[in-house]
Amino acid sequence: MIDALLELLSVLSDNPWVILLVKVGAVLGFFLTAPMVVGYTEHKVLAHMQHRLGPMEAGRFHGWAQLIADGVKFIQKEDVIPRAADRWVFSLAPAVVVVPVIVTFVVLPFGPVLAVENLVAANLDVGLFFVLAISAVGVIGILMAGWASANKFSLIGALRAAAQLIAYELPLILAAVAVAMLAGTLSLVGIAEAQAKYWYVFVQPVGFLIFLVASLAELTRPPFDMPIADSEIIFGAYTEYTGMKFAFFLLAEYAGIVVLAGIASVLFLGGYQGPILPGWMWMLGKIGGLSFFIIWLRATYPRLREDQLQRFSWLVLIPLSLVNILVTAVVKVLV
Repeated sequence: MIDALLELLSVLSDNPWVILLVKVGAVLGFFLTAPMVVGYTEHKVLAHMQHRLGPMEAGRFHGWAQLIADGVKFIQKEDVIPRAADRWVFSLAPAVVVVPVIVTFVVLPFGPVLAVENLVAANLDVGLFFVLAISAVGVIGILMAGWASANKFSLIGALRAAAQLIAYELPLILAAVAVAMLAGTLSLVGIAEAQAKYWYVFVQPVGFLIFLVASLAELTRPPFDMPIADSEIIFGAYTEYTGMKFAFFLLAEYAGIVVLAGIASVLFLGGYQGPILPGWMWMLGKIGGLSFFIIWLRATYPRLREDQLQRFSWLVLIPLSLVNILVTAVVKVLV
């Protein structure tokens, strides 16, 4: 019986369709699990840092059931579509925001390709280019949401998000370019393997800081959350959304935190590289540490003004990232 089962598993492991289904299941499973862990962590971290009692009540012991309570709340809420809204565009916008995040997980490596575990769904030669390109697609969904809502505050929030993406996509890409120059490859696995001796954060500290700041702006996380500034434009492009549609936008935000933390880990912190522990544990630990840092910033810094946000990108981050590329190129040639 056992021999027959082992033989069946051996045959299935050689079937490309089975392998594909396993990879799809793993990507979807991680996509549905990791953002919820980050969301739950944010509830608890903010509750402790800002003495919020609400997230500590559900389930009594330390509010362990808060995530379940949020899920039940979203499911029970009525799905409202404004009368003047473009119904099809309004309904499709959450999916357009979520799908690019799911696709990004496909190329995020949690282990070397040649290892037994092979913990990467697809090792693309242009993996870095792929994740940076696909991550910019989500803003289309935000523009769809703002325009289709027939609400001027939603439209203002969507336009702010688009302007913010344009401003901070440049320093984000330029910081990644410097890493690609050092590694000599655009493959995320190749970049991680190139840091076997030392992590690039030690030779690219400026690039690491630029990438983190630009990532916060890409995610519209505090202190760069002007597109959803509740004191000015209610909740931006998401103002008219309720129930599960609104939950999808929140899911995309927390999944985006995991994705950008994962990319930053691969580019600057060696990805799955590390002593003693398995590679996937190192990768999860680095993603968790950067996610906690992003949550910490939300509890610490106030929101910037829109003009301050644009000025900081165009006058500080972009020139600094260009200088960083120049210095990296000179050092690369001389060394």
